[in-house]
Amino acid sequence: MLAKQKSTAQISFYSTFEEQLNHSHPLYILANRIDWNVFEDAFKNHYSATQGKPAKPIRLMVSLLILKQLRNLSDESIVEQWAENAYYQYFGGEDLFSVKPPCVPTELVEFRKRIGEAGVELIFKESIRINGKDADDDDLSGDTTVQEKNITYPTDDKLYKKIIVKCQKIAAKENLELRQSYKFTIKKLSTIQRFRKNKGGAIKARKASKKIKTIAGRLVRELERKLSTGALNTCAMDLSLFKKVLNQKRSDTNKIYSLHEPEVKCYTKGKEHKKFEFGSKASFLLTQRTGVIVGALNFTETLHDSKTLPAALQQYERLMDKEPKSVFFDRGYRGPKMINNTLLHTPKPDKKITATKRKRHKRRAAIEPVISHLKHDYRMIRNYLKGTVGDAINVMLSAAAMNFKRMMNKWKEELVFWALKLLHFFNFYSNRLLLENSK
Repeated sequence: MLAKQKSTAQISFYSTFEEQLNHSHPLYILANRIDWNVFEDAFKNHYSATQGKPAKPIRLMVSLLILKQLRNLSDESIVEQWAENAYYQYFGGEDLFSVKPPCVPTELVEFRKRIGEAGVELIFKESIRINGKDADDDDLSGDTTVQEKNITYPTDDKLYKKIIVKCQKIAAKENLELRQSYKFTIKKLSTIQRFRKNKGGAIKARKASKKIKTIAGRLVRELERKLSTGALNTCAMDLSLFKKVLNQKRSDTNKIYSLHEPEVKCYTKGKEHKKFEFGSKASFLLTQRTGVIVGALNFTETLHDSKTLPAALQQYERLMDKEPKSVFFDRGYRGPKMINNTLLHTPKPDKKITATKRKRHKRRAAIEPVISHLKHDYRMIRNYLKGTVGDAINVMLSAAAMNFKRMMNKWKEELVFWALKLLHFFNFYSNRLLLENSK
């Protein structure tokens, strides 16, 4: 159910945030620049007006999502720090300081599910609007990167052992008596695998790996025989996933690399320090002149970079209500030269290239540090959100947070500029007065 509107008619005995906080603080300015009514109008359709428990205010939940990415914090940490930070509370729409946490961390999970990709894209659109004229540039730079998922480095042995553990849990839940638990057998085989680099250890380790795979398959088949019809229907997806892992070969496509994140793909971007990355592909569009992120889209398929362009440009048109004039890419985007009315430029040996075009190709390299900041400062280096929807949400929230942070830094620089200018003005006239008095 929608949250009740707070009444501000009653005068408090305590001073409000308007009186306490520094009005020049970037977070205070950002709180007053964001159009919160956009989110109120868009997200109220996800709530019932009469039924259910009253929900948390929409502005509060949206502000927590923004602050989480902006400060690179987990759900638990942002909820904890909100109760300690007056600027966070003002940003969330509070008038007076509160010592209670705003919500339970899992409520952020439910709110992300509620608003979905379309709701997060609305937050991203607002972050572009905040940047004003800086976001209005017809020339863009584009690039892709891999958003790694929160999984361990996948190996066949790890997957087989996890299948064994999950099968044992299913059997315990359904009160089934397995023919053998294999507890000590797995422990012994794991010990053999540890010494694969010893003399003669490689052959023994390979045999141990085959034995573990055999045990995993045996347990899956035993569950299929012994489970009741209702339990079998409940566990059908899990058992199907287990069989796919057991049957997959090295050269297969669409392999499973994680049991809890089966949509994860393997990407080889040619990096010397990291040959394989496991996650999803993210595409970004950046204004060439000012560096505002105007496109952030996630792809779950292992697409060639040029194949991501139509969807990326469609998102730009949705957000900006216009088509870009030209987009500059690296050589990984070799392919079409034009999509609709947008020119696509990739560098190539050309003695007749103009100085302007050469400069724009050089400017395209500015997107590389932006991607690095998105990963290391705005929670994109490892995605902890569940599923393909979590991938898309994390990409757009990271881009939105960086756009908000860009304006916060700009306001901070303007504040320092005017403070220095005022100091210079004061010093100039004080020195002038001293000279006149000395005469």
